[in-house]
Amino acid sequence: MKVLVATDKPFAKAAVDGIREIVEGAGHSLALLEKYTSPEELYAAAADADALIVRSDKVTKEVVECAKNLKIVVRAGAGYDNLDLEACTAKGVVAMNTPGQNSNAVAELALGMMVYISRNCFTPGTGSELKGKRVGIHAYGNVGKLVASLAKGFGMEVMIFDPFVKAHEITDPSIKIAATVEELYSSCQFVSLHIPANAQTKGSIGYELLSKMPKGGALVNTARKEVIDEAGLMKALTERSDLKYITDIAADNQAELSEKFGTRVFASPKKMGAETAEANINAGLASARQIVKFFATGDKTFQVNK
Repeated sequence: MKVLVATDKPFAKAAVDGIREIVEGAGHSLALLEKYTSPEELYAAAADADALIVRSDKVTKEVVECAKNLKIVVRAGAGYDNLDLEACTAKGVVAMNTPGQNSNAVAELALGMMVYISRNCFTPGTGSELKGKRVGIHAYGNVGKLVASLAKGFGMEVMIFDPFVKAHEITDPSIKIAATVEELYSSCQFVSLHIPANAQTKGSIGYELLSKMPKGGALVNTARKEVIDEAGLMKALTERSDLKYITDIAADNQAELSEKFGTRVFASPKKMGAETAEANINAGLASARQIVKFFATGDKTFQVNK
């Protein structure tokens, strides 16, 4: 089987070497398409591929239709909104992600962003500490659990809201559980977002929730841009001169936000959540292992288009 690694933003060499060892060690062939500049390059490279590994690259309906032999695509990372699941399902292609492989990198970034925004983006002036503050974790999955652990190391209190997590599943008695999303936002100086972008969540974080945050509240977004109602964010920041917003995914109106609110807002120059050597390698190797296992046994453990 031919496995194509198609990455506009390439994996580290160590990751590529590891992927090659796993794929070729199982008797398959590996092809690389790195730093490509047009969808047409991806279409051509994928034409005879049996398996596809991507990072944030978009696997569109056109990609799936051009890849006549494609049987499986793996997104190296947790989020998979860059995969056209409907197109994959229609063509009988198994779509997977690699949950947990980037989680620590994203969690560490979330805490780093809390420090950064609390210290006025490292500009002169009096900032504040994390110790003694309460962080609300909106979605208690792999990343959320790690954020909770790291936050406790800073001496923070932790509250979570996740309708898919039952109270008895929270084994740490120090973690408070919000009954509603409104309670989470109104009770926490920081809220760390870890929700996916889907029909239910897109545009769900806006004025109504942000205006409920305590004085000096800060929203930390290492999830997805699409979950933010940008007009509502602008309104909340305008009405509340104490609120702050820091994000790993720049808003469409980021330039306007930065101009109006200065060090109360910050966006990383590009998405940095998984940009560590460790996460890069972990996600790449996990992708290769999942493909090899799928071809060997039909394993679909991490399938997302069921």
